[in-house]
Amino acid sequence: MPVTLRIALRDWDYMTPLVLGDVSSSRLDIKVDRVGTLVSSLADDIAHDAAEMSFSRYSQMRHDGDDRVIGMPNFIMRGFRHRCIITAKASPIRKLSDLAGKNIGVTGWRDSGNTWTRAALRREGVGVEDAMWYAGRLTEAHPIVDRLDGFGRPGRIEAAPGERPMVDLLLDGGLDAVFTPFMPKGFFDQESPLRQVLDDFRAAEVAYFHEVGYIPGMHLIGFKADIVQEHPWIMDELSELIDESQRIWLEKREKYADTTPWMIDELRRCAADLPPTWRASGLAENEAMIADFAEELYEQKIMPRLLTPADLFPWHAKAR
Repeated sequence: MPVTLRIALRDWDYMTPLVLGDVSSSRLDIKVDRVGTLVSSLADDIAHDAAEMSFSRYSQMRHDGDDRVIGMPNFIMRGFRHRCIITAKASPIRKLSDLAGKNIGVTGWRDSGNTWTRAALRREGVGVEDAMWYAGRLTEAHPIVDRLDGFGRPGRIEAAPGERPMVDLLLDGGLDAVFTPFMPKGFFDQESPLRQVLDDFRAAEVAYFHEVGYIPGMHLIGFKADIVQEHPWIMDELSELIDESQRIWLEKREKYADTTPWMIDELRRCAADLPPTWRASGLAENEAMIADFAEELYEQKIMPRLLTPADLFPWHAKAR
């Protein structure tokens, strides 16, 4: 009798084979709940046994000694962050170092993606203390919520003035740049008044990869501790299924590349710029990235104690 696993996931394209059942297991009956917003607290959520989680918020649980959730080091959301810094099309800002002394908006202070983006700025000499930061909603369509999350500091890290959307502030000069995980509607239109800060963000990202050896991980999958303790094999089983789903999806994307003009060229360039192991799952395969993220959480004063990869993934560390 297979174990039922109720899991909340966003609509990542490469999860399609898993969601449709093209990838399956005789040991698991996977029930995927497609969500637009991450589950706020998996430990307290009666509807799910596992869920996509923010790496930062999972790290906070481990830091605080909350062991009700066990993380699986399969980073289902990865991404370079250089492309995620936008500005007005007429802005003179063209380099990350140009952001020193500027007003920068973020969609959430301790969000994993924004932590990695600040890490990229730190490599260019722009630390937290070298800019003025505002946390707020990206556009009018986004909700007004507390995006400071307790990390506000008057004169350094504040809420967006009047809760105004940050895109509006960017266009009227109230902000010089904004960190965003997803581009605002209309960003890709020819007449968009916005652009990425870096004209050639791809070159910057390839150089970054060669320096650090990884693509930053933002989201992972967390399991309720009781289901892992009852079925110790369950994380490895799901991780293998996710890896297989990614492999099948990549094959389909290569075959049906005509769905997006020039996708075939993009696939070729990715294969040339990145090793085939760039998306590898597992603790050993991601240890350097995990350690760097823990260091950023500490250096950016998001966490007062420096964690190790073993602190963050004790289940997998013990298994080695």
